[in-house]
Amino acid sequence: MSDFYRLSDEEQAVRLTELARVALQRWPGDYSAVTLIKYRENAVFSALGPDGRKVAVRVHRHAYHSNDALRSELQWMQALGRDGIEVPPIIPTSDGDIFAIVAVPGVPEPRQVDVLGWMAGVPAGSSEEGLEADEDGAERLFFGAGALAARMHDQVKAMALPEGFTRHAWDDDGLIGADPFWGRFWELEQLTAEQHDLLQQARASARDDLAAFGKHADNYGLIHADFVPENLLVEDGRLKLIDFDDGGYGWHMFDLATALYFNLDHPAYDRMERALFEGYRSVRALPDADGALLPLFMFLRSTTYLGWVQTRPETQTAKELGPMLIERACLVARRYLDDRAQAGAAA
Repeated sequence: MSDFYRLSDEEQAVRLTELARVALQRWPGDYSAVTLIKYRENAVFSALGPDGRKVAVRVHRHAYHSNDALRSELQWMQALGRDGIEVPPIIPTSDGDIFAIVAVPGVPEPRQVDVLGWMAGVPAGSSEEGLEADEDGAERLFFGAGALAARMHDQVKAMALPEGFTRHAWDDDGLIGADPFWGRFWELEQLTAEQHDLLQQARASARDDLAAFGKHADNYGLIHADFVPENLLVEDGRLKLIDFDDGGYGWHMFDLATALYFNLDHPAYDRMERALFEGYRSVRALPDADGALLPLFMFLRSTTYLGWVQTRPETQTAKELGPMLIERACLVARRYLDDRAQAGAAA
C-alpha cells in the first residue's frame, strides 16, 4: 500500500489540494483561493475563476469510475441542463475536454479532475443533521423533490445516449448480488448474528421481489442514486440537484427511497412521504403497486450504506455513522419483511 493511504484524511487532503491547484492550470485563466469543501469519496474544492466567480473542483477517488464512465456522467449532466433541470454546468479545459487526468508527486496515481460551475443555494439538510425546515416546509420541499425526480426520470426516458455511454448499475446484482457495487454488506464485522440473519433473510426476499417487479422504461433507467437533502439546493423556492457521482442505472423507486431514508425519525415523515409521491405524480405516473414497494427499496438503500462501511472501515465516516447505519438497516429490513408478510396474508 502506498504511504499516501497511511496518511490521515487531513494529510491526504493537503496533497490533493496541491493536485487541484496543478490541475487548474489545464483550464483557461488563473484560478485562486483553492479551498477544501469535502473529502469523502472525492475531494471537492472551491476556487475562484479568472472572472472572480466561484467554481467547484472535483478530484476523483482513484479507480471508482473509468474515464468512459466519468465522461458519461458529465454528458448526462449536460443533457439535464439543456432540458431545463438545474444542475452544475461543466466548465471545459483549455483543450475543450470535460475533465483532465492529472498527476503530482505527492499522490501515487493520476486522478481525474473536473471543474463545475458553482451552484447558488442552500442545502435542504444533511444525512447527519436532518432537514433545515419545519413540518410545513418539509412537506413543500418533498413535493418539489418528487416533481424534480420525476422530471429527471422523464428526461432520461427520452434521452438519446451518446455513443460509448456507460455507468454502473444499482440493479439486483449491484445491490444484493454476490459482489454488490458498494460492498458485501452482510460481512460487516459489527453485525451481531441476529442482525446478520435478519439482513440475509431480507436479502433473499428482495431477490424474489425484484425479479417479480422487473425492469422496463417506466420503472427503471438512469437515476441520481444519491437523492439526499444535502444534494438538493434551495434558492428562492427552486430546487437544484448536485453530486451525480453515484448516478447509474436503477429503479426509479430507489431515488424516492433515498430521499426519505435519513428522515424516518422526522416528526413530519408521513407528510413528507405523501408529498414526495404527490409531487412525483404531478409530473409522471407512479402506479400504486410501485409505490407500495417503498419498504423494499428502503431496505435496498440500507444495504448500500452498510456495504460502504464494510469496505471503508478505516474512514472517520464509517466509525461515526456505522452504529446508526446498522440500527437503521435492521429497522427497515424488519419493516420490509413484516410488510411483505402482511401482504402475503392479505392475498
